[in-house]
Amino acid sequence: MKGMIWSEVLKWVDEVKVSVPYVTTVETLDKHNCEFCSHGNDITTTADGHDTYQEVKDAGRYREVERTQGVSTTDLVKRMLRLVPSPEVNNGTNGNCSGTGDDCEEYVNRKTCPVTSSWTGDTAFLATTKKLKQFANSDPIPAGAKVAYVAGAFDILHPGHLHFLEKASKLEKYLVVGIYDDSTVEMLEGKHHPVMNLMERAFSVLGCKYVSDVVIGAPYVITDELLEHLNVSVVAHGKTPIKTCPKTHQEPYALAKHLEIYQKLDSGSKLTTEMVIQRILSRKDEFIARNKKKEAKEAAIIEAERLRVAAAAEAAVASNYEQSSTTVQA
Repeated sequence: MKGMIWSEVLKWVDEVKVSVPYVTTVETLDKHNCEFCSHGNDITTTADGHDTYQEVKDAGRYREVERTQGVSTTDLVKRMLRLVPSPEVNNGTNGNCSGTGDDCEEYVNRKTCPVTSSWTGDTAFLATTKKLKQFANSDPIPAGAKVAYVAGAFDILHPGHLHFLEKASKLEKYLVVGIYDDSTVEMLEGKHHPVMNLMERAFSVLGCKYVSDVVIGAPYVITDELLEHLNVSVVAHGKTPIKTCPKTHQEPYALAKHLEIYQKLDSGSKLTTEMVIQRILSRKDEFIARNKKKEAKEAAIIEAERLRVAAAAEAAVASNYEQSSTTVQA
């Protein structure tokens, strides 16, 4: 159901079905009136190594899309696991990985993945203008339209963020979200934050159907220029404590409050980014084991594919040689 909360707010999704089987069948497609099944070009297999989409592929009802290079849930989890050895981000508690010792530290801190894969390897996400165009809304905000504005890190976009954005989107017809840059988030939250970089966070928020536009690298302290440029009529903030700017000691919403356009919103969710991180860290051994198993499976599949291609190439060379020999003899 947690996956459903995120899926149903994606701007490209029309309907969400839950409790569907992991292995997609023609029967599943027919049951939900779907003509085709679509998936990225990453590896998806059952525990015994079978393609989870083989049946719909054989039926000609499968469409594959290219997976975005450098976008990996496995890597995102690994980034959160890297917080473990740092006592200052673990509230001063012991930063060692229980039950794994040096093996844990080696895994979460290694710079490269043994698998040559964009699915479990370390992220190398490149934010191109083409990708930005794919995420940006096709219809721009009309000149002079009233805008609601919210700002934050929006790190590891989660249901708490989504509930807040939904509430904020009801304040005005258009919602603009300011995304703080990485240095600002680190200044506010401490070392090793944010988990996701600025562009990854901006793309995540842009994918939400409640959001009209984002300000990439928004100022922490709201200014006259920002309000005027965006034609902001209301500025909202959630229930999380407001921190003064560590550099200037200014209250970021002081101007909005002075202009009486500030509004405090209750999203109805208590979930925070730090809670998500702590949930991952509390099960760090389980996630490390899971990721290693996934990497090993993908490594085996990649090696099998490499051998298949090599064998096919060798067979083609042999076939060409035989044809050449036959021609010469003739």
